[in-house]
Amino acid sequence: MTGPYYTYRTYHDWLTYPFMSYAPCKDATIQKMKYVPMFAIFFLIASAVFPLQYAVSEEFYSERSLFYRIWYITPTFFIFRMRLYVGMVLSECVCTMAGLGAYPEFTEPSAGHGPTKEFTKLIEIASNHLLAKKEKYNFETIHNIDPYGSDFVPTFRGGMKCWNMCIQYWLAVNVYKRLPRNQFRALITMTVSAIWHGVYLGYYLCLMSAPMYLPVEDVYVKIRKDTTGWEAKAWDFFLWFFKMQAFSYMAIVFLLLRIDLTIKFWSSIYFAGHVVAIILFVLGKFILKSRKKNKHVSKTE
Repeated sequence: MTGPYYTYRTYHDWLTYPFMSYAPCKDATIQKMKYVPMFAIFFLIASAVFPLQYAVSEEFYSERSLFYRIWYITPTFFIFRMRLYVGMVLSECVCTMAGLGAYPEFTEPSAGHGPTKEFTKLIEIASNHLLAKKEKYNFETIHNIDPYGSDFVPTFRGGMKCWNMCIQYWLAVNVYKRLPRNQFRALITMTVSAIWHGVYLGYYLCLMSAPMYLPVEDVYVKIRKDTTGWEAKAWDFFLWFFKMQAFSYMAIVFLLLRIDLTIKFWSSIYFAGHVVAIILFVLGKFILKSRKKNKHVSKTE
């Protein structure tokens, strides 16, 4: 479940090519490991203060306010991220210590896929230990999680691209790109991702909600595009806040899993994530239309 996904080609190259003997396996592992203790400490502290079980207790629904219940999804998502960061990074470390996924940097490897260029030179170096020894290597092929990007990239799409990157490559190649270009392509891809995770309906409600936020974000990315200076920074913050709250709203049902617990929680906050997304979409369209009208008036004057 923690990945990283890699192709048979990557596995075959690991067995037959000499790259693992010359790749900086130890340094790459230490580099990945250095933030794991911090993630683990944050997870232990936050999960003790904000346990998930409290979100299914009667006290949570009878004595806590609407705003508290809405707010509670934020620390819950933080705990979820810290736990997954530990698991995913450690899984990558297993690969780096073994030398799996090591390729010369000049091949510009990508997550899940492996080398993307200079294949003839790659084969030449693979058969010559002297040449292989001189090259610089990286482990981008098995790079599955970017915690910093996941937390701080301002957009929903950008955050998704930093999460489970190798699995996303598999979904893109085997599902998304094989479907006709229409509005259902992202929804179908997320449904397959939910099936990948398991049979609980919480997975489906979480992942199938993701396409709802994409058109909302697209509207505000267009609004932000025409701004500069402090206004652009303000829109960047808005997009980041929207992304984190959308992920938090989705993550809570991913964790609750059961359909009864999921519906009970979402209904207790009046499906705020869905309602706000619709309101923001309509508001964003209105802003774009107003800007377009103002530009037209300015040109005529």
